[in-house]
Amino acid sequence: MDQSIVGTRFDAGAQYLDGALRPGTGDEHFDVVNPADGSVVQRVRLASTADVDAAVAAARRAYPEWAGSTPGARSEALLKLSGILAERADELARVESAQTGKPIKLSTEFDVPGTVDNTAFFAGAARNLEGKATGEYSGDHASSIRREPIGVVGSISPWNYPLQMAAWKILPAIAAGNTIVLKPAELTPLTSLMFAQACTDAGIPDGVVNVVTGAGRTAGEHLVGHPDVAMVSFTGSTGVGKRVGELAVQGVKRTHLELGGKAPFVVFDDADLDAAVQGAVAGSLINTGQDCTAATRAYVQRPLFDAFVEGVAELYNLIRLGDPFNPQTDLGPLVSLRQRDSVAGFVERARGYGATIAAGGFAPEKGHDGTDLSKGAYYRPTLITGVSQDAEVVQSEIFGPVLVVLPFDSDEEGLRLANDTPYGLAASAWTRDVYRSLRATREIKAGCVWVNDHIPIISEMPHGGYKASGYGKDMSQYSLDEYTQVKHVMQDITAVARKDWHRTVFGDR
Repeated sequence: MDQSIVGTRFDAGAQYLDGALRPGTGDEHFDVVNPADGSVVQRVRLASTADVDAAVAAARRAYPEWAGSTPGARSEALLKLSGILAERADELARVESAQTGKPIKLSTEFDVPGTVDNTAFFAGAARNLEGKATGEYSGDHASSIRREPIGVVGSISPWNYPLQMAAWKILPAIAAGNTIVLKPAELTPLTSLMFAQACTDAGIPDGVVNVVTGAGRTAGEHLVGHPDVAMVSFTGSTGVGKRVGELAVQGVKRTHLELGGKAPFVVFDDADLDAAVQGAVAGSLINTGQDCTAATRAYVQRPLFDAFVEGVAELYNLIRLGDPFNPQTDLGPLVSLRQRDSVAGFVERARGYGATIAAGGFAPEKGHDGTDLSKGAYYRPTLITGVSQDAEVVQSEIFGPVLVVLPFDSDEEGLRLANDTPYGLAASAWTRDVYRSLRATREIKAGCVWVNDHIPIISEMPHGGYKASGYGKDMSQYSLDEYTQVKHVMQDITAVARKDWHRTVFGDR
């Protein structure tokens, strides 16, 4: 691992409190590890509950001034932030790849530009507070809507897209006038800290954006349950999301939960087969499959089934695993050896109950570029067939480079199978028939349904799920709305002291 990628940037500490990097005061240290080779990227001292208290106190102090600033002032700061992030794009991409193992071409072409674009979007959204038009709906009163910030937001972001998820949490919250304390995953905190520093450099006041790097069961739970936190936003597994919800409801806090996924990829018999094969490979392997919207269950109408499996297997076998900093590398490691072993466990159990492994199914020793992969958390892209709908690999979130393919006969069966898991985050339908596509987008229960593509996201449109995938939206104007309180203001316009409705309480007409 080239230590110059990170250098001494985080030597001041892995907490960002009140506008400055600081060391944690917890008893535990944690090594941020490059999962490609096991080298230590940065050793950090984790946050204690006292650090969380200090971060929340800083956010609370900063709240009145920031909430009272004009939308234009917040917009100007976010626009400046967008420019700073663009200037630092190369460094952000390299640190992101170092702490996650994701290929540099993914960090450079997806993670960082997506974050810059999202920042520019919320610079504009900050000036656009939507609501019902002011009007005399009762005849005697003028009614109007105010959208006001909520207060201090406590957010927890995951390890799969550290920079983007930090932005998705921070940007709508502060654009709406809130202040925030973000707890990134301790596995991958570095670019979240860099984002917070960029906020300060953009002129966003100290205390508006704070980051605490700590363990979920200490720093995370203390943040969620903190009495001065008015709203909680969490992205992660459904199991942890349930725990976050339990803690938040005790304080009657606003909650926003973006949880697990098991996205279906439905291929009808009139689909462009080549497009579906290409889309399945890209959609299932994005970020080494560590994406809650990744294609994980392909349902292929029987006439195309064999050709689809053959096509995906052929491309899977051509995927290049290797050094994440080699621009030719297609697939990096999973985020940790623990995650790699979890993925391998799913595959081995599937073998045990008779599944066919049509491609992959093992941890490689050498990369396409000759890199020794034995110390990394690598796993070959894996294609599984020959399982039933109730199989573990069909029903459970694997979060790795694994695609399961099952056949279906009628359209009704395909759509029923697509909906037959607890999750509902994302899905795609592949067909040339506009009526089939309309039916699929109507009947599939998911927060996003793509037609003839799978994975693309844009800042202007919302991201969020149905069912066990949670509720609330990231990105888009809908996300900004999540971080506001709606207040109805009603003013008498008659100047009449005795109102007609008073007679329902006293007197006659």
